[in-house]
Amino acid sequence: MKFSISIFLLLVGLSGMAQQDAQYTQYMYNTVAINPAYAGNRGMLSAVALHRSQWVGLDGAPETQSISVHSPIGFSGLGLGISVVNDKIGPSSETYFNGDISYTIETGVESKLSFGLKLGGHVLDVNFNELNIFNPSDGAFQENVDNKISPNVGTGIYFHSDKFYAGLSAPNLLRNEHFEESNNTNSSSYIAAERIHYYLTAGYVFDINPSLKFKPSTMLKAVSGAPLQVDVTANFLISEKLTLGAAYRLDAAVSGLIGYQVNDQFQVGFAYDRETTELGNTTYQDGSFEVFLRFELFRSYDRLLTPRFF
Repeated sequence: MKFSISIFLLLVGLSGMAQQDAQYTQYMYNTVAINPAYAGNRGMLSAVALHRSQWVGLDGAPETQSISVHSPIGFSGLGLGISVVNDKIGPSSETYFNGDISYTIETGVESKLSFGLKLGGHVLDVNFNELNIFNPSDGAFQENVDNKISPNVGTGIYFHSDKFYAGLSAPNLLRNEHFEESNNTNSSSYIAAERIHYYLTAGYVFDINPSLKFKPSTMLKAVSGAPLQVDVTANFLISEKLTLGAAYRLDAAVSGLIGYQVNDQFQVGFAYDRETTELGNTTYQDGSFEVFLRFELFRSYDRLLTPRFF
């Protein structure tokens, strides 16, 4: 079934005006996607694969797949990473390819500060044939967008100790413009232009007892022309194996989270979001879900000397 242009514009309004970057509920496990300074900060090779389906049941709703790998480089303080993110909404699909490099300095006995740079680009495809266009002769929808490549530069800083972390980043600093169209003044205008997204993340680990840890965290996302997005998450880690938690996205959604450390190398997690907006009261969608898998490769004594809880 063709995707209605009105639904496309609705999704762009709901998803694009509030955000242009991909949405993550389990951002605490996918930090390198939004902050290049995190590359190598787990002290071992770490790979994360994540899938998110938003507003399940709504035709053309956003879907995101993300794969990232990062690792420290020897004892130089350098960290390197690569990531691929595919973000699809309706007839449009955008794929990001990025490389991350970080440099870490010690600021105390158990604290470090990292600086990061993200370099790469993204490819945009839009198939207007999937739209039910009210005016088929409208020139804005005559030609599909095929493999339009745009560059990307991002930056970030990240501080952590054994119990606390905080990061500030802007993963895309370039204002790329899309859907160019001509006007009567022989100049060009653009239907859409990317805006800089700023992320602030923070979290802490409280030891309640030897087998229970409380891990509150938050993410603030700011972009010009949209309300401030605030995510607040409360996770409980039980026996360093099972994670149970809940999250609230201000004026947007509530979430439940569960994760399990299968063994020293593998961790899996699942999150379910339910909209608190008017969209959540409709019968057109059944909420959003997100799954991730993390694999890590390390020397056994590294895990004992520097356990990481974020």
